[in-house]
Amino acid sequence: MRRYDRARARLIETLREKGIANERVLAAIAAIPRHEFVDDAFRPKAYDDVALPIGLKQTISQPFTVAYQTVLLDVQPGERILEVGTGSGYQAAVLAELGARVFSIERHGPLLTRTDALLQKLGYRVRTRLGDGTEGWPGLAPFDGIIVTAGGLDVPEALREQLRLPTEGKPDARLIIPVGDRTGQRMLRITRTGATTYEQETFAEFRFVPLVSG
Repeated sequence: MRRYDRARARLIETLREKGIANERVLAAIAAIPRHEFVDDAFRPKAYDDVALPIGLKQTISQPFTVAYQTVLLDVQPGERILEVGTGSGYQAAVLAELGARVFSIERHGPLLTRTDALLQKLGYRVRTRLGDGTEGWPGLAPFDGIIVTAGGLDVPEALREQLRLPTEGKPDARLIIPVGDRTGQRMLRITRTGATTYEQETFAEFRFVPLVSG
């Protein structure tokens, strides 16, 4: 792993230059061996700030995108976080490094099998299941935070409803999701403020693989 130390340090400096200032998030990314999450052929690019293919028309997200979403989620130790789109497992590893209790849903069985084995090998405790991420994980709801790693045309109502109700002494529960068409999506942060009320904020534009239901 030492052979990647310089490349990983350069990645962290790149993220700083692009505006990521949250030291906890930067430390989490610095601790993760991203080269383990990509195919051998792409290992020379593992610490470049780019998305890389992982098969089944899926990608491991650009590190800046992972950092940006994670900063918006503002993960606190011990929080229950649902991830929609396990993919390579890289985002789940970042959440786990931040001390979250991570639950993750993936719709591609072969990908999930591979990712489960990798997360276990690296020592990340992430509970996963195969299924439709737009439906969330009702049996384990509510969650302190939900992060969606694919672009949706709209916000699935099931995900909003699975956010925890406001609790005194705790940050309000929030959902981070990119919403838009295939040409690009705006990052949204939806915060639950009451039984039927939510606050929505809009941030930068990104381009994700599509969020698929069913």
